Amino acid sequence: MMLGRSLTATLALAFGVTTFAVFALVGTYVYVGLERQVRMQDDLDIVLAARHARRLASELESLDGVRTHADRLTSLVLGNKALSMAVADTQGNILARRNVERTELEEPPAGARPAAKGASDALSPDAELFPPHAVPIPADARITSEQIVAWSADDDTPVRGIVTDAELLDHARIRIAVARNLSDRVRLLDSYRDTLKIAGGLGVLLATLLSYWLIRTTLAPLREIVTDTGRITVDRLDTRLDASHAPRELRALVDAQNAMLGRLQQAFGHLSQFSADLAHDLRTPLNNMRGATEVMLSRPRSPDEYQTLLVSNLEEYDRLARMIENVLFLARAEHPSFVTREREFDVYEELTRIAGYFEGLADEAGSVLRVEGRGRLTADLELFRRAVSNLLANALRYTPAGGEITMRVEETSDAVRVVVANPGEPIDPALLPRVFERFVRGDRARSGGVPGGTAGLGLAIVRSVMELHGGTARVESDASGTRFILDFVKTAAT
Repeated sequence: MMLGRSLTATLALAFGVTTFAVFALVGTYVYVGLERQVRMQDDLDIVLAARHARRLASELESLDGVRTHADRLTSLVLGNKALSMAVADTQGNILARRNVERTELEEPPAGARPAAKGASDALSPDAELFPPHAVPIPADARITSEQIVAWSADDDTPVRGIVTDAELLDHARIRIAVARNLSDRVRLLDSYRDTLKIAGGLGVLLATLLSYWLIRTTLAPLREIVTDTGRITVDRLDTRLDASHAPRELRALVDAQNAMLGRLQQAFGHLSQFSADLAHDLRTPLNNMRGATEVMLSRPRSPDEYQTLLVSNLEEYDRLARMIENVLFLARAEHPSFVTREREFDVYEELTRIAGYFEGLADEAGSVLRVEGRGRLTADLELFRRAVSNLLANALRYTPAGGEITMRVEETSDAVRVVVANPGEPIDPALLPRVFERFVRGDRARSGGVPGGTAGLGLAIVRSVMELHGGTARVESDASGTRFILDFVKTAAT
């Protein structure tokens, strides 16, 4: 079985990767910055040494003066063994040198520029310090760092240097080369880079471990919520999670779970009550049939008495069938896949048709049916008929003899309202909020009434039908009578 991904490990790994990326960018930036600063400083040393050497050479009278004051001329690189200097005449003869043995060459520098037109012949191979194909800077030109060239010595030691011409007092020309051995800089930068790698790696590892510990500690309230939720069973649906110790970000989750538990408790309570009421209502007709049958079998009976028993049992069978049908309808109506077949129809015509169907029952009860109003509605016609029929049957059951039951339709721009009103005693105010619940009936309803009763499920079916159409069902009851009101919203219906 594949284990689920750990949120703590995922966040810690993500933080570690982020830390690594930040360390790599910062380390690279610092390393490149240091390398640039070192190179700028070395190039500045080379440029200053070349400038001073050319200025000192311009004060000497001749080539002999250069040889005589060679130490003075090359003292500019004294004390820094990484810097080398060589002075040669136009024939390539070395007049002065210092630290030259550290920067001998075999190959021309990479990317060296070709000699300018009219320049003197190449220097002799004895002048190892002078990079081949390097373009000397004229004696009257300014020496800048852009004129520095780079090359490698025979042992692959990196070197940067510059070559410039100088003019003596007797107008003789000499050539001065200043170079710097970069091996110490390479070792410094390599050491610094290795230090950055080690420090960065340790930093990433430490940050990852620390973030894992911090995330795990931070998620402790969430684990407590999971543990508390696991303790809630069917017998403890009244238990609620404690949100007082939860972080602010988790309080919404705790409140949502508590609300869900409340809904589950309410639904489970309704289910338990529904099961108990259903068992009670199923037991009543069964007990009636059993009792009547036992009495009938206690002694011999005439055929007429047996026939009367069968007729009575058949009525109880019909009552059970209607109850089972209504329960199945309510169960299907609550399922998300329940489909309504809506179409447009004339509400007044349908109310008139329903009134005609109940006309015989109304005559037996001594009641009068009347239909009023005009309107068109888009809804499931069969469900509409069922809801109105249940309301009309309920009205016939409670209307006194000689009373008038009114079915009225009212249409507005955004809704269609159907009202079933009947005279009679008002509904008990304590019962009024619960009339649409299952198996809720008044005492007179339990004592009998109009045939075809729904065993306390009729009004529950009405509410389900309205919920399927996005509408509402409500009741008003006072001394003038009782009015059941169905509001169909046009936009929801279409």
